[in-house]
Amino acid sequence: MMEEQNYRRWIGVGFFSGVLLGFALFGRAQTNQFAELKAQAEAGDAQSQFTLGTMFERGEGVARDAAAAAKWYQAAAEQNLALAQFYLGALRESGPEALRDAAAAAKWYRKAAAQGVAPAQCALGQMYETGRGVPTNAAAAAVLFHKAAEKNFAEAQYRLGLIYDRTNGLPADCAEAVKWFAKAAGQGHAGAQFQLGTLYYDGRGVTQDYVVAARWFRLAAEQGVGGAYFNLGLMCGLEQGMKLDWVEVYKWFTLAMWKGNDRAAENRAVLAESMKPEEIAEGRRRAIAWAKEKKLSR
Repeated sequence: MMEEQNYRRWIGVGFFSGVLLGFALFGRAQTNQFAELKAQAEAGDAQSQFTLGTMFERGEGVARDAAAAAKWYQAAAEQNLALAQFYLGALRESGPEALRDAAAAAKWYRKAAAQGVAPAQCALGQMYETGRGVPTNAAAAAVLFHKAAEKNFAEAQYRLGLIYDRTNGLPADCAEAVKWFAKAAGQGHAGAQFQLGTLYYDGRGVTQDYVVAARWFRLAAEQGVGGAYFNLGLMCGLEQGMKLDWVEVYKWFTLAMWKGNDRAAENRAVLAESMKPEEIAEGRRRAIAWAKEKKLSR
């Protein structure tokens, strides 16, 4: 049985949209420009308020202060600055505990989403999907994911693919799942790469193709997706789209085991019984080298 991966990637506070955030300032010039920025923000300039908020949130030129960031984001958000609405929603959803308020997060995401901010549409969709801050509504989530996916936002494309693949109460359509996973996978989304590999392995929505499945699993593995390690180990051992190599199988199961996969640990132990000590050592060496090369934590 192939491994399934419930891959969730947060898209909140780190979103960047071509807006210059923070300053590359030094000494007196920095102090003067910060004072000027603050004066503009206090005078009601929305962009200055937003920039000040990002500085406080990230600790750029000032001490990090989430409450101050929320204050300035809200000032800009109330003037209908879309990115400020999104950032405020993200802070309310996943910022410090004292600031968290799911209903408030949904409120600000909704305002930003109405102005076409794709990450806000996606984040609000996730809230409708899980019932955080809003009533659970799979149909509303799908609509929001679709809007953001059409703007080429990879996380939304991935989540739309999951809806078409797993239904969540809506009609399943594996061909549509393949379409959206492929769009997100092409942008380097590890979860989408994994799911696309699964569809090619199973032959759902596409003609079954183990070679293509292995290629997508490998791309996901390069980003540390544990389920991809396990699946590559199985496919290598079964010669499904990969050349049989027991040392490689041992490597993949070792990597999966380091990710906490108990089935991989069991398979690895059974495999080790029929391997030479030097083969086991080589498999472990390859696993360590892979993790080091890809800068992956064990």
